[in-house]
Amino acid sequence: MGQMMGRLLGKMGYRPLAVLMGLLIGSMLYAFFLQHLTEEAYDVEQFQLADETIRSAKTVEDPVRTEIEREQAAAAVPPSYTFKEELAGNQSAVIESLFTYILEAKEPDPENLEMKGVSGTQVSSLQEQLRKLETENEELKLTDNMLTALLGQPESALIDVREALQRTVIRTLEQPVRDSGLGNARDAAERSIRENGGIPSAIIPAAVEIVRASIIPNETVNEELTEAQREQARLSVEPTRILQGQVLVQEGQVIDREVYRLLELAGLTEERDTLLPKAGLLLFVLLLTWLVLLSVNRTKKSDRQKVDSLFVIATVLLLSLAIMQVISLVEGEFDVNIAFLFPAALSGMLTVLLTEERTAVLITAITASGAGLMLASGFSGLLQTHIMLYVLFSGMAAIYLLRPEDRGGRLLQKSMAVSAANVLFVGFYLLVNQSQHAAPEVLFYIGAAVASGLLSGALAVGLLPFYESAFGILSTLRLVELSNPNHPLLRKILTETPGTYHHSVMVANLADSACEEIGANGLLARVGSYYHDIGKTKHPAFFIENQLNIQNPHDFLKPEKSRDIILAHSPDGAATLKEHRMPQEIVDIAAQHHGTSLLKFFYYKAMEQNPDVQEAEYRYIGPKPQTRETAVISLADSVEAAVRSMKEPSPDKIRSLVDAIVEDKVKDGQLDDCDLTLHELKTIKRVFCETLNGIFHSRIEYPKN
Repeated sequence: MGQMMGRLLGKMGYRPLAVLMGLLIGSMLYAFFLQHLTEEAYDVEQFQLADETIRSAKTVEDPVRTEIEREQAAAAVPPSYTFKEELAGNQSAVIESLFTYILEAKEPDPENLEMKGVSGTQVSSLQEQLRKLETENEELKLTDNMLTALLGQPESALIDVREALQRTVIRTLEQPVRDSGLGNARDAAERSIRENGGIPSAIIPAAVEIVRASIIPNETVNEELTEAQREQARLSVEPTRILQGQVLVQEGQVIDREVYRLLELAGLTEERDTLLPKAGLLLFVLLLTWLVLLSVNRTKKSDRQKVDSLFVIATVLLLSLAIMQVISLVEGEFDVNIAFLFPAALSGMLTVLLTEERTAVLITAITASGAGLMLASGFSGLLQTHIMLYVLFSGMAAIYLLRPEDRGGRLLQKSMAVSAANVLFVGFYLLVNQSQHAAPEVLFYIGAAVASGLLSGALAVGLLPFYESAFGILSTLRLVELSNPNHPLLRKILTETPGTYHHSVMVANLADSACEEIGANGLLARVGSYYHDIGKTKHPAFFIENQLNIQNPHDFLKPEKSRDIILAHSPDGAATLKEHRMPQEIVDIAAQHHGTSLLKFFYYKAMEQNPDVQEAEYRYIGPKPQTRETAVISLADSVEAAVRSMKEPSPDKIRSLVDAIVEDKVKDGQLDDCDLTLHELKTIKRVFCETLNGIFHSRIEYPKN
């Protein structure tokens, strides 16, 4: 699989291949999510018995019931009234005006002073004057007999009656009088008039008519305020909703008009093929895919490592989604929520061990959102928040508990801690849910939480070797294994080329420190340095660090022969590593650590014998370093060998030598294919000098005895 990825990367390049992988991941997510987004429909008819219990698949507003409840709330608001204090005085003034007209009409006509009693002319004149008052108060109806009786009373009696009527009206209207109590108020005023012995019996009917007409409602409905209060009552009523999971009809229940209306409202009476949910899901998947590509692209890895990370993400998501799909197919057969058995931490564990922490957090979030949609307890098209949070926090616990070197038994131990985190979340869920749970049900959820964590760890332990071998992924765990001195190849280097082994350890120290300082993979640089010169085991005596107490064999060889032996150690090393199925990154370091640099010593030696010799014949076959780690190893290899051969090294000499070697590499174009910046090169030189000064520091000369 790893070789196939390498070939694809070589043919397509990183960007097209990354886009292709993004499309693959997005299509996979869309296919799994879409199955759980489609709303289920039921074949139901009105006035038929329901074949099964039907629950609402989503929360929707019931506009009909909402409007009914709002109107009921508005109708329940009593009217607001406004009391008019000035009305008592106004009505008293009306009575004052009425009796003024009566008193004026009583005055005798100057032309008929001898006339006694009430004349028709007086009555007619009074009726004409009262017409305006009767128009304003339609209930005031004084007949001719009433007017005649009033006109027939002495002025003093009329004044007393007027005052009595005013007192009665004022006393009555000082209290609130509404339309509903108007009749009672008038009846009470009439009784008061009839019981008043000071009012002549002849004008009692007229007095009663006047007082009843003068008492009108002084507390009236404030329409504007009442309507505002009723509108407020309408707005205060929350919309009536059909809740997710709410039973709309029980099995065997008659589907009447109201039930059928609710089924229609919930979209359960017909298959909906609207494009809106699908379009929304597409936007969501595009967002997730973009975040995945962005996260991988932001890492400071080689293109090959980025492609490997994308394949890891794709397969981890596929595995997680497949497990979710199986659980969703069988969960309806259980009375408890078996979604808690899902290995929630698996995706986080695998991703953090095979890629890096930031990518693992993103994949955990994607897995959690998928769980919220797919493990929906039988309700399609819903996000189950508790399951989503369960997967999210379980995965996050795994990410922050694990260390890159954890595997095997240690990984299983950490999975027990993840189980503890799962149990805590289940406790939170059961307590906050406020539902009644029987003891067996509580024990199941706790057991499921423990099983989820342990299952995540067990699957991770079983799958890690598959990923490392199938995809050629060089995980931190794998690097730690390869750094073990008991590894067969390292023992081969140590036993067959002890000088090269010591040189490799020194190069590893330099490269590791420099890579850590510039943000590259220091562990990869260290392990790669251990193996970078394994090709020297083929002809160990032809390399100066292994020539202990022997004469240099190159003194007896032609430059061409020496050249072939020295130049061959890079491809020989790469071939040896491939034979032992070493990770491609380690193989690349062995093949690229010399780039296409010139074997100067033997080139100049050959020129002494043949001035026409071609420089290209004395260069390594390359390729040039492709990654920052390989470039740092290349610099460290040259620097360590040069400083080791230096007599009486001092800080100034070391700094000058390091600057010269790095400058030579840059001018020769050996760093053209990696993305080291000038600032990083400056940092690398500083770290080299600090490390070498620590190794080759001056020692105190002890006195001789």
